[in-house]
Amino acid sequence: MDVAEFDRFADEYLETHAKNIAVSGESPEYFARYKIDEIRRLWTARGRPEPRTILDFGSGIGASIPHLRRAFPDAEIIALDVSRRSLEIAEHRHPGLARFTLYEGSGPPAPDGSVELAFSACVFHHIDAGEHIDLLKGLRLALAPGGALVIFEHNPVNPVTQHIVATCPFDEHAVLIPSGVLRRRLLDAGFGRVEIAYTGFFPAPLAGLRRLEPLMKAVPIGAQYYAFAYA
Repeated sequence: MDVAEFDRFADEYLETHAKNIAVSGESPEYFARYKIDEIRRLWTARGRPEPRTILDFGSGIGASIPHLRRAFPDAEIIALDVSRRSLEIAEHRHPGLARFTLYEGSGPPAPDGSVELAFSACVFHHIDAGEHIDLLKGLRLALAPGGALVIFEHNPVNPVTQHIVATCPFDEHAVLIPSGVLRRRLLDAGFGRVEIAYTGFFPAPLAGLRRLEPLMKAVPIGAQYYAFAYA
């Protein structure tokens, strides 16, 4: 998907996304929130110092911004996206919660060594695979010593995910990334260690079983997965 397509879908993103994921029984808000809650849990469990600067790479219309602000109240949040229209909507929805910044699509996504936590939610499957390693190198260089990059992606092994992506208008040109492939690209980009975990096993009617998900992170059939990569 090119920049023009991102701009075209920006105004209808929430409505389209909500219809597309209706099979899960959850709203876009739920999926935005659980990602940040998981990062907060991981950050605390690892005893990492509070990040001073967080980069939301591919922030879109800002779905993650209020959850990042709640989870990391003292951090500066940089919302970075290639779509000017998406950033306009994000800033209108969440004024003052982040620094909304247009990314020209090349070069470092942030000044070297300025970011303690970089985050990306289901962005890389929209980006040509040939650009991944260079982008990941740029994100690694943006991280401060001891910083980390967390990337959430759709799991192409999960049949429900396959259906949702295949029927989503703004995923028309998406190419889903197997977790092992993303892990290799992160290592090739110079990250020292990469952890993969799977999530999103139970739809809303089975929400009572979600308490089991922390025990299932190694089971590679979750609807999504994330890579926790150390600089």
